[in-house]
Amino acid sequence: MSSFTPMNYFEFYDIPESFKPDAAHVKKQFYALSKQFHPDFHAHADDEKQQEILELSTLNNKAYQTLSDPNRLLEYVLKLHDLVSEGAKPQLPSDFLMEMMDLNERLMEIENAEQFGEISAEVAAIEGDMTEELHTLTKDYVGLNDIAKESRLNDIANIYYRQKYLLRIKESLDTFAARL
Repeated sequence: MSSFTPMNYFEFYDIPESFKPDAAHVKKQFYALSKQFHPDFHAHADDEKQQEILELSTLNNKAYQTLSDPNRLLEYVLKLHDLVSEGAKPQLPSDFLMEMMDLNERLMEIENAEQFGEISAEVAAIEGDMTEELHTLTKDYVGLNDIAKESRLNDIANIYYRQKYLLRIKESLDTFAARL
C-alpha cells in the first residue's frame, strides 16, 4: 500500500469506530469511492498512479466487505486493538470450559436423534445468550470514553473467543447430524 493510504477502514470511510456502522452510509461511501477509484477512470495515468488507484480500489472493496459483515467487523475491531491474533490462546472462564467439555463428552456418546436434539438445543441456547450479551456490549460502544471502551473491548473479545470455541462444537454437531 502507498504510504499515504489510510489502512483503518473506519478512517477510510470517515465514520466512527463502531460494531454497528450505519449500513446506508457505508454503502454510500463504498459506491462513491468505487466511482472515485475505478481503474477505468485512470487508464491514461502513469503506472504509479494506476497502481495507487488499484490499491485504493482494493482497499475500498475490503473495507466494504468487512464493515457490512457483522462477524468480520467484530474480528476487525478486535484486531485493531490487538485483542485478537492468529494462534492466540485466550484465557476462557473455567465454568465455560467445563460446560464445553461436558457438551463434547455428551456429543461422543450420542446414540439417537433425541440426544442429538437435546444437545443441539443446548448449543443454540448458549449461542443465543452470547449473541444477546454481545449485542448489549456493542450497542452503545461509540458513545463510550476510551477507558470504558478498553474494558468493553476486553469483554467483547472474551465473547468472540467463546463463540469460536462454540463454533467447533457446532461443527461436531454437523458431523453427527450427517451420521444420524
